[in-house]
Amino acid sequence: MTKGPRQPLPALDGASGSETLPLYEQLEESALERLLSRGRLRAVLFMLGPAFVASVAYVDPGNFATNVQGGSQFGYSLLWVVLLANLVAMVIQYLSAKLGIVTDRDYPELVRERFPRAFTRAMWVQAEVMAMSTDLAEFVGAAIGLNLIFGVPLFIAGLLTGVIAFGILGMQALGFRNFELAITGLLGIIFLGFLYETVRIGPSVSGSLHGLVPSIHGTSYMYIAVGIVGATVMPHVIYLHSALTKGRMPTRDASEKRRVLRFERLDVYIALGLAGVINMAMLAVAAKLFHTPALSGISTIEQAHAEFTRLIGGGAALAFSVALLASGASSSSVGTYAGQVVMAGFIDFRIPLVLRRTITMIPALTVLAIGLSPSHVLVLSQVVLSFGIPIALIPLVILTSRREIMGEHVNGRVLKLSAWLIAAAISLMNIFLIYQQFFMG
Repeated sequence: MTKGPRQPLPALDGASGSETLPLYEQLEESALERLLSRGRLRAVLFMLGPAFVASVAYVDPGNFATNVQGGSQFGYSLLWVVLLANLVAMVIQYLSAKLGIVTDRDYPELVRERFPRAFTRAMWVQAEVMAMSTDLAEFVGAAIGLNLIFGVPLFIAGLLTGVIAFGILGMQALGFRNFELAITGLLGIIFLGFLYETVRIGPSVSGSLHGLVPSIHGTSYMYIAVGIVGATVMPHVIYLHSALTKGRMPTRDASEKRRVLRFERLDVYIALGLAGVINMAMLAVAAKLFHTPALSGISTIEQAHAEFTRLIGGGAALAFSVALLASGASSSSVGTYAGQVVMAGFIDFRIPLVLRRTITMIPALTVLAIGLSPSHVLVLSQVVLSFGIPIALIPLVILTSRREIMGEHVNGRVLKLSAWLIAAAISLMNIFLIYQQFFMG
C-alpha cells in the first residue's frame, strides 16, 4: 500500500502556521532539547556568544577616546551617562537579536522584503558609510595600539593590523563558534587590562558613586555626554546582531523560541554588562589620573598613554595599549563582518570577506600615510556615526512591533514605548552633537 503524504499537526503553543511541522518531526528530539539534556550549564555556555561579538563594538577605540576625554575634563560626573548608554544598548541589541531568532531572517533581509526598493537602497548606502566610518576608527585604534607597544610606525602598524584582522576573520571558516570564542577572548583581554588599571590606580569609590547620579554641567559637558552615547551605540552591530542569532539554534515552535529568547537575554545582559563595566572603568581611571588643572586638557589616546607611563609606570601604560590593540583588532573584524551582512541583506549581493577587508583598509591606510592625527580621526568618525544610529534604530522598532512579523513575540507595550523613547532621545542627542560640531566650534 502506498503511503500518503504526512499531514502536519496544528500549530503548537500559539505558533504560526509556518512553524507547523510534520508528526514524525514533532516526535523527534529537537536540537534545543538535545542541548538541554547535556546539562543547563553547558547549554548556557553554548548559547552565549552573539552578544559578546556585538559587545566588542561598545568598547572600541572610539570609547577609549571619549572616556579618556570625559574623565579628564569632568571627573567621575559622566559615569551615569556611561551606565545609561549601556542600558540603552541592551534594549537595542536584544531587539535585533530577537528579530533574528523569531523570523530566522536578519534585519537587512527583512528591510529588503518589507520596505520599498528605494528605501532599501538608501538604507544600504548609509549603512555602508557607517560601516566604513566604524572600520576606519577601529583600524586606526589598533594601529595606535601597535605603535604604542612596539614603536612601529603608524603606516606599518596599519598593515600589521590588516594581517591580524585577516586572521580573526579566518576563524569563521572553522565555524561560527570559533569566531565567537576568538572575539570573546579579545574582549577578555580588554577587561583584564582595565581590571589591572582599576586595581592599580584605585579610583575613588565615593566619587564613582556620586558620578552615577545624573547631573549636567554646561554645554561642553553635554557635548562629551552625547559623544559617549554616540561612541557606545553602534549602527553596524544593530544590523549584525540579528544575523548572529538567526538559525543559530533551530526551533520547532513558539515555545522553543521563548526558551531561546531567554538564553539570548542572558547573553545580552552578561556581554553588554561586561562592556559597561569596562567603559566605566576607563572613565573612572581617567578621572582619577587626569582630572587635575594640569591634565584636564588631555584629548588624545597618545597623551593618555604618555601620562600613564609618567604617573604610574610602564606596566599600567602597557596594559592600556594592549587593551587598545585588542579593542581595535576585534572590533575591526566585527565591523568587516557587519559590512558583509549589510551588503548581502539590503541588496542581495556578496563579495569575499577577504576582498571586503582589503577594500576597507584603504581609507585607514590613507589616513595613516598622510599623517593625519589618529585621535582626531577617531573623534570625527564618531560624529559621522551619529547620523546612522536613529536611521538603524527606527526601522528595527517598526519591524519588531509588527505582529504579522513577530507573532506572539511582538514587542509588548512597555518594550515598544521604551524603544520609541530611546529612538527619539538618541535622535535628539545626535542632532545636538552635530549642531555643536558644525555650528558651535
